[in-house]
This record gives sequence, structure tokens and C-alpha cells, in this order.
Amino acid sequence: MNAGYLQKQITYKEKIISQVGKFNRKHKHLSFLGVAYAVLAIFTYNILFYFYRNVKRFTALACIILFFISSSSFSYPGMSLNISFDSDLNIESEDRSDLEEISLVEVAQSDAQLSVAKDIDINVLKEAENQVNPDVSEADHLNPDMQVSIDDILEAESEEAIEVSETTDDNAAILEEDTALASSMDELSFSKDDWKIVLVNKQHPIPDSYSFPLGTINGSMKCDERIIEPLLSMMKAASADGVKLIICSPYRDMDRQTMLFTNKVNRYMDAGMCYMDAYNLASQAVTVPGSSEHQIGLAIDIITDGYSSLDEGFANTSAGKWLLANSYKYGFILRYPKGKETITSIEYEPWHFRYVGVDAATIMAQNDICLEEFWNIYVK
Repeated sequence: MNAGYLQKQITYKEKIISQVGKFNRKHKHLSFLGVAYAVLAIFTYNILFYFYRNVKRFTALACIILFFISSSSFSYPGMSLNISFDSDLNIESEDRSDLEEISLVEVAQSDAQLSVAKDIDINVLKEAENQVNPDVSEADHLNPDMQVSIDDILEAESEEAIEVSETTDDNAAILEEDTALASSMDELSFSKDDWKIVLVNKQHPIPDSYSFPLGTINGSMKCDERIIEPLLSMMKAASADGVKLIICSPYRDMDRQTMLFTNKVNRYMDAGMCYMDAYNLASQAVTVPGSSEHQIGLAIDIITDGYSSLDEGFANTSAGKWLLANSYKYGFILRYPKGKETITSIEYEPWHFRYVGVDAATIMAQNDICLEEFWNIYVK
């Protein structure tokens, strides 16, 4: 191929212009199509030729981008610790039974496994995992100064060191009234304004206007003074049957509840979690401040001689069995029963009892329902 032949070679652009010129001369009325074709063909050619001349540069750039994507965390599915029994999970009915069997301990164990990928201190997380109850975390159930038995109360009464005697008549009247109501269950109706059945949970925080008379059980241990007489009657009846009930962690004020919750959040943050993950996980173990029945003085945690752990094992003790069979007679209910976790949003707690009055407690015991179900059916 000589130089003269090369000089005769025309460029792609000139070739396209020549072809379009011939087309336009033959089809003058379609000349706009020829011009459009020429512009599109030349533009496409220039783009492709540009990439062809810089193929090495673009190959290197593509490799860099691919490496960046493959090594960045955002290229993988995020692992969330946002676990909550309040979540509105859209699951099939056959999976719901599995959900109901999940315990807080299992949740914490799962989070401990996830922590490996998030540089979380597993030892700190396991410590928090074992503290599945706010009272457990503060060890009130192991502190003798934070416990009271019927013997302690009777001894204090004999020394006139307790103020229960000032309200005995009023409380006895309440107990007598509740017992009379329980004898005519078919005629009962319940008002949402009745203090005995006030609903407090994650979905129904304590109303700002809610107030109650705070009474002393023994020493520094307090509760709503209106439930002291029924509580003492229940403890005396259990003692007569050879069962010793020991109260721990009754009333807690807002500051203490906030402290318990904040401590739990801080424990998870110390393990390496971000605040939102720590908050969400802590809310499964400690009631969010403003949503605890302990704050309204109607909830009582109970242990017994020889078993001071606040766990499911309490249900197998003589005290746990006696309470399950008899507590309703004195106006108390097992607040978070087994099998109702998806309704109460709280794990099974056989040690946690709540005063609702004899009438409401009897209905719940007879129909095997929890307080949330009672409200849906009976409260107007």
C-alpha cells in the first residue's frame, strides 16, 4: 500500500457526509432525515472512538470502583438490632407460633452473635444479657434491705413502726367491696377511669394527670396505699398455708426507672453499640420510663425463701404455685402470663403481680386472660 493510496482514503465522517449528500439529492423532501442520520452516526462514532483510544484508562477506573464497592460495608445487608415485641410484623400465621417462643435471653444471644460483625464487646453484652429484668440488673431481689416478708411486717406493726394502721379501715372497706362485687360477676361493669384497672404498658404510658396516695409497706418500701391491706391479707393467707412470700421492688419513682433504663442503655453502648441499637435492645429488658406499673405503685415483685431469682423458675416454687392459684382472691393477677407475650409485649414473668381488685382479678383468672384482653372485652 503506497502513500498515494493512503491519501485517497476518506474518513468515516467524510463517508457519512457523502452518503447523506447523495440521499438528499435524490430525496429532497426527506433531507431532514439524512441530516439527522448524519449527526447521530457521527456523534456515536466519536463517542465509541473516544472510549477505544482510552480503553486502558477506563479499564483501570472500573477496577478501582469495583474494588471500592466490594470492600465497603454499604455493599452488604445491614444487620439491625432493632428488636421489639411492639413491632407490627407482617408474617404468615404458621411462623407466629415460633415468634411467641422467642425469649429475651435468646434475643440477647442472637445479638451477641451479631456483635462479632460489629466489633461489640461480647463479654459486656453477655453481662447485660443475664440482666433481663430491671430488678435483676439492680439486684434488689438479693438485697435484704430491699425485701420484706410478712414476719417483718407483723414485727413492725407490733412496734407501731408502720403507718398501715392509719388506713386499715379504708383499705378493709375496699377489700370488702371487691369481694362483694366478685360474688355477682354477671352484673359487673368496668370503667376506664377506675384506678384499680388502669392500663399501663408501652402503648399506654402513665397519664400526666394520674396521681395516687403513696403508702409505706415497711421501711423504705412503698406502694399505692390502697393495696396495702389486700397485699398483707394475701401474705398472711400464704403464711397460714406454709408459704412465705417476700416482696421486692414495689413502687419505683420516675427517677429510679429512668436510672434503670439509662444504665441498661449505657451497658449496651459500652459493649460497642450505637445509641439507637442500645435503646431498642434495652427496651426489651427494662420498661421505658413512664410506662412501668411499678411507677404507679400497683405492681409487686415477689420471691420466696430458698429462691430469690427473678426468672421463670419461680413458677415451680411453692410460692409461685400458691400465687397462681390464689392471688386473684385478694385482687392480684399474674401480670405477664405465659402464652400472652405477643399481647402484653413482655416476656413471661411469674414473679410480677399487679393489683386490679378482686372482681377484675376473678374474671381474668376464670377466663385465663391478661389485662389487655380484659380491657378489650369488659372495659367501657
